[in-house]
Amino acid sequence: MYMSSSGYSDTSRGAREIVGSVDGDGDDEQYVIADITADDAWLAMAVDDAPSLPSCR
Repeated sequence: MYMSSSGYSDTSRGAREIVGSVDGDGDDEQYVIADITADDAWLAMAVDDAPSLPSCR
């Protein structure tokens, strides 16, 4: 999976759509990042371990 740390998709490798979401039942929530244009291109971590948006700016 190709991931850009610069905040935009690299269109030379084809169109990508990267999304993030919280999944789980409240007791075991995971933060998931996925490239929805590719099969099996995702990663997950515990919500408590995920960086906050302000810390990424």
